[in-house]
Amino acid sequence: MGDVASAIAHHSEEAALIEELRAGSEQAFAWLIAHYHQPIFSLLARTVRNRADAADLTQEVFVKVYRGIHGFNGQSSLKTWIYRIALREASNQRRWWMRHQQQEIPIDQEMAVGDDRTPVRLRELLVDPGESPYELAEHEENRARVERALSQVPEPFRTTLILRDIEGFVYEEVAAMQGVNLGTVKSRLVRGRACLKAVLMEPKPGSQSVALDGIELSLGEEAR
Repeated sequence: MGDVASAIAHHSEEAALIEELRAGSEQAFAWLIAHYHQPIFSLLARTVRNRADAADLTQEVFVKVYRGIHGFNGQSSLKTWIYRIALREASNQRRWWMRHQQQEIPIDQEMAVGDDRTPVRLRELLVDPGESPYELAEHEENRARVERALSQVPEPFRTTLILRDIEGFVYEEVAAMQGVNLGTVKSRLVRGRACLKAVLMEPKPGSQSVALDGIELSLGEEAR
């Protein structure tokens, strides 16, 4: 009963927040930005070319949230809706880069994980506050290595991997954000994990490519 009561309370609080946003409350919008800015930036920083683009896109996401809140129909949670907007902006940015034939820029900066989420299957890379300076440095090096490897995972597998294993969303939320079914999410996750593992196991330090045979499948081959 406690979980049900908590869910009802959360739904009521979200409904009240949406009403305030629709009424043009600056305080409500400021709270929304403070609550979601870092998670959205972290997501975009992992899915677009560089952090400057991620920062610009993050601002654009909240502009579109502000302008589109009256069209929010409540079929998903407000959080899911915001993430869908962010993913659409990231997708548009990637298409723009492809059209302009820009060179790939590896993401080698440390990326923050929003809301203290623990990366699934990457638990050993998290920093333990009780560790020695040497151990902390070692973990930071591993974290940077994983981020570089993650940048080499092809889309849409990378985004699915980020949403599920790093951001910690459940399968249903990932499906809603990407507009696909659960089978597609699970398929993309298997391929994304396999690709990330292949990159991390690449013996040549600094190598920017690995064999992805059987991993980078076309979207047409995925179950819809």
